[in-house]
Amino acid sequence: MNLSNISKSLLIALPMLALGACSSTAQIDTESETQEVAAQVIEPVVEETVEAEVIQPLTAEELMVQQYGEDILKHRVNFDFNQSMIKPEFTSILLAHAAYLKDHSDKLITVEGYADEKGTPEYNIALGERRAIAVATYLENMGVGSSQINTMSYGEEKPVNPEHNESAWLQNRRVELVF
Repeated sequence: MNLSNISKSLLIALPMLALGACSSTAQIDTESETQEVAAQVIEPVVEETVEAEVIQPLTAEELMVQQYGEDILKHRVNFDFNQSMIKPEFTSILLAHAAYLKDHSDKLITVEGYADEKGTPEYNIALGERRAIAVATYLENMGVGSSQINTMSYGEEKPVNPEHNESAWLQNRRVELVF
């Protein structure tokens, strides 16, 4: 039994001695190797230049798009012939402008109504006014203060497209939102 205790002790002690002996010289070697490796790694990093893009601040227009969506950049609502009812495809534009106006109660908007050249000048002024009032009412229903909204009708004056065809008339039947 005595021999087995001694052999067990030797089995444990010998590897520990070996590790202890190796670690002291290995530590010295490791330190110098570490310094060499660090120098090799650091030098290329120092020599490489990193090109970074300069991040420009967002413009006022980009901030508005970020907050209210792309429709905030659109300022025209078109109408069908002889109609003053807002078409569903234009409600997103009006919703974006309503949200902006609610958030900026100091801002004013002029809603300008237009018509095509068909009809008498008097009728077209009245039609442009009905269109402007329809848009103004929609904005008010979305929470915009009536004191922020002015309406105006130009009738057939100031056409967007001065041609005399259906394509031009479609473009001229409109309301313009002017800040």
